[in-house]
Amino acid sequence: KATRDDEMHRTVDQWLAELTDLTDQARASQAFQDWLDVQSRFHDYSYRNTLLIKQQCPVATQVAGYRTWQREFDRHVREGESAIWIWAPIITKRCPECHNSESYHAESDCDYDETPPVEWERGLVGFRPAPVFDISQTEGEPLPELETAAHGAAGKLVPALLQAADDLGIDARVLPEEEWDGGEAQGHCKPQPNVGRPLVEVKDRETEAAIAGVLIHEYAHALLHVGVGDDTERTKREVEAEAVAYVVGRHFGLDTRNSAFYLASWANEDGDALEERLGRISRTAEAVIDATEAELSDGEGTAGPD
Repeated sequence: KATRDDEMHRTVDQWLAELTDLTDQARASQAFQDWLDVQSRFHDYSYRNTLLIKQQCPVATQVAGYRTWQREFDRHVREGESAIWIWAPIITKRCPECHNSESYHAESDCDYDETPPVEWERGLVGFRPAPVFDISQTEGEPLPELETAAHGAAGKLVPALLQAADDLGIDARVLPEEEWDGGEAQGHCKPQPNVGRPLVEVKDRETEAAIAGVLIHEYAHALLHVGVGDDTERTKREVEAEAVAYVVGRHFGLDTRNSAFYLASWANEDGDALEERLGRISRTAEAVIDATEAELSDGEGTAGPD
């Protein structure tokens, strides 16, 4: 336990170093896609935790703590199974000024004393190693079926994505082919200086799934790249946007078999820069998934389940 923090940091750092060093396009593509597959299953986990899950249990689909499996799902971890270690947030009362817990605040240089610790609000003060187990490591009652009919239904996903655009701070619309002025491109994202939010336009396609994929790709550009004028970043931005589209598409059951990822454009970046890109992909995919799921579960219009 005393060395668990260091071991987990080394695991993440080693994986990032290996990913950074990959120069063969096929190997890089597969390593990156493996991580994205895990990210699509655990979109609400931080990218560090999805890296840790992938490293320790690449086939994981649903994870929970030992007692959570028992209390909430009436399932039991099989004897001899090894835990998957992730970072769990530490939530407790914290100083409004330095954001430390009471004990750390007392040892810090912070001199905040306007309110006593008993009146402080709860918040994130750090992380601790926590063991979880994948469902494949457990046995017992089957999990309750969730309402997931909408996930594979692109006809419902497109309206939900369009409705989610407002919550994401984006204007979005699908244009019929006769009104499309974007040439061979299937979609584009452009700033609207007078409006203060980007505009995403997508050409109407032969299938709803194709429209959904392009919408997600352009949403990623809208959230990550509007206002970035460095032409040397163009290829790198396309990889980020396609990665977000892959994660979100996999989460909602879209066919992503035609996606391809090549990390050659990232080959000269150090571990810190690559780590930042993975974080951007993870956070952006999570934002799009959460906003879209809120529309799908709202039960209004065409976004409700059958």
